[in-house]
Amino acid sequence: MDLNADLGEGFGRWDLGDDEALLGIVTSANVACGYHAGDPSIMRKICDRAAVAGVRIGAQVGYRDLAGFGRRFIDVEPERLTDEVLYQIAALDGFARIAGTRVSYVKPHGALYNAIVTHEQQAAAVVDAVSRYDKNLPVLGLPGSAWLRLAGEAGLRGVPEAFADRAYTPEGTLVSRRQPGSVLHDADAIAERVVALATGAPIADVDGNPLTLHPESVCLHGDTEDAVTIAHRIRAGLEAAGVRVRAFTS
Repeated sequence: MDLNADLGEGFGRWDLGDDEALLGIVTSANVACGYHAGDPSIMRKICDRAAVAGVRIGAQVGYRDLAGFGRRFIDVEPERLTDEVLYQIAALDGFARIAGTRVSYVKPHGALYNAIVTHEQQAAAVVDAVSRYDKNLPVLGLPGSAWLRLAGEAGLRGVPEAFADRAYTPEGTLVSRRQPGSVLHDADAIAERVVALATGAPIADVDGNPLTLHPESVCLHGDTEDAVTIAHRIRAGLEAAGVRVRAFTS
């Protein structure tokens, strides 16, 4: 099972999360590309450290929304969205190459991630951006989303993921962060959920009913309180269950 985390989400003098510690635990790093968070210096630092740690680098692309941390939907024209996603991938890939590695995959962030579960035009725009940049780049997304379906139709490898610390609706989508209980905090319970996800067992949806997902990667949010403790518990739980923890990309 791959473990991915959102990293590099500070900006200027402001830090968010313990990127250094998480890079010692996860296998893939979703690096903010300067639109919802991050800046050139942070992007370069994370790429340098990920390369040394042997962690795969993913472009975490989002809406141009620093003030809202990319968590607000923006009704941007598809053509412009394609250009903005291309810009973000290319910027991060430049820093990755300087560090002796490369961008290995693409994962949308926040509101864009959720929008392209059903928003066909925006999903197609992001697919177009990835295809134009490098058709060999895998893309991470929610199982059953328009995004992964269109990516597959375009010849991209779609990688279904699950979220360690987020509540799920009965339909398998994420409970809105505006709802109570949408973000989980009990490290032991989260680790048990991830072991279930990795071994094909069901987890409980927000109503307490069984929900079975089949992810190739599990995401933990670097900005969640006690993220490092949660990450340690997850990795220890997976290894104790005999699950090999490794990146989904070569």
